[in-house]
Amino acid sequence: MNLDAVGSRSEPYEVTWTPGEAALYALAVGAGHDDPLSELHLTIDDAASPTPQQVLPTFALWPSQQGVTRRLQLGTFERSALVHAEQSLTVQRPLPTSGRGIATARLDGIHDKRSGALVRISIDVVEPDTGATLWTSRLGYFVRGAGGFGGDSAPSDPWPAADRPADRTIDFASWPGQALLYRLTGDRNPLHSDPDYARRAGFDRPVLHGLCTYGMVARALLKDVADSDPGRFRSIDARFSKPVYPGDAVVVEVWDDEDGHSFRVSGPGGGVLLDRGRLRISS
Repeated sequence: MNLDAVGSRSEPYEVTWTPGEAALYALAVGAGHDDPLSELHLTIDDAASPTPQQVLPTFALWPSQQGVTRRLQLGTFERSALVHAEQSLTVQRPLPTSGRGIATARLDGIHDKRSGALVRISIDVVEPDTGATLWTSRLGYFVRGAGGFGGDSAPSDPWPAADRPADRTIDFASWPGQALLYRLTGDRNPLHSDPDYARRAGFDRPVLHGLCTYGMVARALLKDVADSDPGRFRSIDARFSKPVYPGDAVVVEVWDDEDGHSFRVSGPGGGVLLDRGRLRISS
């Protein structure tokens, strides 16, 4: 790991998107999967449609995070050793169906977790003309086998641990071919499509993209607490605990409080998949 790079910033880079890309993303994270007519505002990119298109906020993550590890010169390591560990997203306003932004990434820290290294990165995306912030992404990658260099182990963030039963649960399922569809949004990591590569990385078979799981959960939560209205979304964050395999069914436990909603996601057998989740929406 390149510890000298901590605190460095990337050169600004352009982020663009189209209505078709936004619709493809929505389909890839499950919009309309159970009922093709239920979320047409997310899945139809026809300007002549009587249902105006809206954009799922988590769509913002992939375009701005693509290639970020190379932009920040994290060091030299086997690509298959890197897994998504944590993710947060804050938006300032609803995303237009097409647009352009200027992104800058910053390497916030490389933390020693002994069995590996936790790399924390923040990305700010602004409007090209005004400089106004569009969204901010904060993410963490765990690099297996890269620990033991003597650094700090990373501060823990507070989370209102659930000391009572969940207020409700949301159930949904991925589907066997979902990773193959999601990769068309731009994430071509062979971990999600190549069985041999997945086995070399320590998995029985290709796993679902972490950001696909994240987007599925965000979409389900937005539907549950905000009537699927992207305009009410403000922020979401969670930690990845275990991978999801295409076809797995998941359960989202939701706790309501004054500041928003806490959540935890479990998979087959009750194992936790996403933990320490928080969602904030406007009224």
